[in-house]
Amino acid sequence: MNSQEKEITYHTNNSYSTLNTLTNNTKTVWFVCHGMGYLSQYFLRYFKSLNSEENYIIAPQAPSKYYIQPKMHVGANWLTRNNTDAGMANILNYFDAILDAEQIPKSVNLIVFGYSQGVSVAMRYLAKRQLQCSQLVIHSGGIPKELSANDFSYLDANTKVKLIYGTEDEYLDNTRVLAESERATALFGNRLTVLPFKGKHVVNVGYINDLVK
Repeated sequence: MNSQEKEITYHTNNSYSTLNTLTNNTKTVWFVCHGMGYLSQYFLRYFKSLNSEENYIIAPQAPSKYYIQPKMHVGANWLTRNNTDAGMANILNYFDAILDAEQIPKSVNLIVFGYSQGVSVAMRYLAKRQLQCSQLVIHSGGIPKELSANDFSYLDANTKVKLIYGTEDEYLDNTRVLAESERATALFGNRLTVLPFKGKHVVNVGYINDLVK
């Protein structure tokens, strides 16, 4: 049997979700990447407490949807270890298309927020596209191993980085938390703030609201 794996390029469509309206009163735009098992429209609920006049939230949708047992809810994931580079290349183009469609003014603050699996795609996008932001939020997720401090040296000196995790996170034991904290410090140095909270692998809405205070 002569088995081969071949590759093609084709055009595809994907949705994304937004919360509130981008106006002249908008002070902060959020680009938020959900974790595995989420859909973008439902991930937005964590940002509903933000001032609707001043905050505009953009939530990309991970492309690979699947059924979650036992209730057969639909969830999605960004990447797997299989063909990661090709998958990330598609996500880069998808994020480019979102930002091109949204035309975010340079006068607003931009927060790039990754939760759980969304951390890896958010950080890779920043590194590959050298996108300026006022804050990068790394929430309960792993930093891609291939990234280095040099990948983020382009960031403005005023850019802040927040590392948020639950002290009872079932996916992050003490060894992993220490390793991720050390990696984040190596990448971002003094611009990094580590924000632990008592809780499991959940989105911390309180910290979200504090990010724009």
